[in-house]
Amino acid sequence: MLTALFSLITLPYAPNALEPVISRQTIEFHYGKHLQTYVDNLNKLVVGTEFENMPLEEIVCKSQGGIFNNAGQILNHNLYFAQFSPLAADNHAPKGDLLDAINRDFGSLEAFKAEFEQKGVTLFGSGWVWLSADKDGKLVITQETNANNPITKGLKPLLTMDVWEHAYYIDYQNRRAAHLQALWQIINWEEIAQRFAK
Repeated sequence: MLTALFSLITLPYAPNALEPVISRQTIEFHYGKHLQTYVDNLNKLVVGTEFENMPLEEIVCKSQGGIFNNAGQILNHNLYFAQFSPLAADNHAPKGDLLDAINRDFGSLEAFKAEFEQKGVTLFGSGWVWLSADKDGKLVITQETNANNPITKGLKPLLTMDVWEHAYYIDYQNRRAAHLQALWQIINWEEIAQRFAK
């Protein structure tokens, strides 16, 4: 019997808690089926390999092929799903050191959001748009295709938006831009600030 080395993360909110920005149905498919498949696949692929007992981040930095694709998608989705909170929460605006860094590196929060959305809309095909910090704490926005993650470039990932179609097609059909704009309403900026402070 296969021992589960990796498991599906527990969501910090109920499956319907992000409505109407992300529907319960999208959570059920995106989290419950897509992410679960990546977890199941990785557990099968790493058995008997050098990656069997490695942390997920290390696997992403050292692997290739199927192991990289599934590990990358687990890491990406873990960060993605953990960064949200319900509309009623009181944490949907950045503040403190994180807001200062956004203003320093992008000019304003509005300018940051506009650039981030543009990078998300213009990424061709499937992938992710990321806000990350470099080793000096400077904030950068990157486009990452498929399962790629900024940690492979020496960056610290802070915030991400998934532009694979399965992330938004049930709720937004082909309107990727509308999906990206709506996500700001449920970003848990306290979680992003904690990632920035580490």
